[in-house]
Amino acid sequence: MSSQADVDGEKYCNLMEEVKLRINVITYFLSGQGHALYPPATLESMCLQIRKILELVAFGSLVANKQAYSAVFAKISKAWNANDILIELEKVNPDFYPVPIIEVPSGILGVQMRHKKRVGDYLDETEFKKVYGRCGAMAHAANPYSKGIDYGYYARMLPVWRTRIVNLLNAHNIQLLGNPGIYLIHMTERGDDRVKFYRFQPPTQEALRTLGLKGVRDKSGSVKLSEE
Repeated sequence: MSSQADVDGEKYCNLMEEVKLRINVITYFLSGQGHALYPPATLESMCLQIRKILELVAFGSLVANKQAYSAVFAKISKAWNANDILIELEKVNPDFYPVPIIEVPSGILGVQMRHKKRVGDYLDETEFKKVYGRCGAMAHAANPYSKGIDYGYYARMLPVWRTRIVNLLNAHNIQLLGNPGIYLIHMTERGDDRVKFYRFQPPTQEALRTLGLKGVRDKSGSVKLSEE
């Protein structure tokens, strides 16, 4: 019988599977193999996918808590400003944003891989706000008295945004609300394209005491370490 922690991990993986499908749509359009009849509609369709992907990323950490998910979703479902969305999410779960990692050989006997934090080439929270807003602007008809929509900008930036989202999610850690463990997420593995999770339990208080440390659990469920 699956534990609740495993059920929560599967729920999160299901959201990431949807992210992959939407990324595939973007990849298909960018490849030139398909289109939405004319260029502006094709670019607008890709922007819609980007926006939905970002919403799945933002809400993903709440998937383990139906009450919190429903409450926050109802509060900001009509929000157009990404900054407002992230502020509300951070109030509920300060660790809501994925932490991208790179896995490298550990060099330690008995330990296959170690994790390095990914730096620089992924969609961070600041860029999230910018991209969410930019893609949202494509949901509306252009003001005929304005300069109009710069479709050339979107044609240049959509491949960049896609790559940076993939780099954010390809291998990442996530803290699910109400769950003290850390989930390592693989969007794909060699020979298996399904999203996989690996859960790491926080150390017990007894184990921490042997190291001269103590752990204090914050409101999100994370364990913060300090010296005794």
